[in-house]
Amino acid sequence: MATETKDSGAATHIVEIPAENQNIMISVIEQHPLRQISESSGHLLLLKLWQREEHLFGLRIGRRETKLESLKQQIFQLCCYFFLFHALSLTLLFTSSDPNVCHKWWVPGVAMGATSGVFVIVVQLKLWLYWKASAQLQREKSENRALTRIVQELRMKGSCFNLSKEPQIGHRMKSSSVEIKWGPLTWLSRNFVTIFLLCFSGIVFGASKFILCGL
Repeated sequence: MATETKDSGAATHIVEIPAENQNIMISVIEQHPLRQISESSGHLLLLKLWQREEHLFGLRIGRRETKLESLKQQIFQLCCYFFLFHALSLTLLFTSSDPNVCHKWWVPGVAMGATSGVFVIVVQLKLWLYWKASAQLQREKSENRALTRIVQELRMKGSCFNLSKEPQIGHRMKSSSVEIKWGPLTWLSRNFVTIFLLCFSGIVFGASKFILCGL
């Protein structure tokens, strides 16, 4: 129903909403899932707990990502120090090469090999920590996605949501044949840096004899 009034030559339209439409709007508001959740202490408490858990997941994921970046920088720096050490060592051997000390070529080779071993062990330890943190990060991201899905479901269903339901974390199962096929490749990709450093150390060990003895 609409009525029209005039005030100082200006027309003002007043629209009255029928009582039936008002009842429909009130019913829609009352049936809204968030309204139902706010009126149910169990659903409201569960929503708050899961939202708090989502926040904690976000903090942990942020810390994991920061740790991974830090480990990558440390591994890169160790590799730079490794190659710098060998560059300086080979330069010193080349400038001080003497045929009279050829029979003692193994002394600087062993010294460089021992130092290389220390570098390799530290790099391998950092790589192990990196891949461990990476696996934990992927697991927490998966759990966070499952929690986000169930929170969205709770917000959509309202009081119809089953309070006994929990986040379902999916685990991708792999067959034994796939693990056998891709296992060695995965191991090689994760330890490529260590393998490369070991091979380079072996080459430098042989190069020390070549430099000192001129062979």
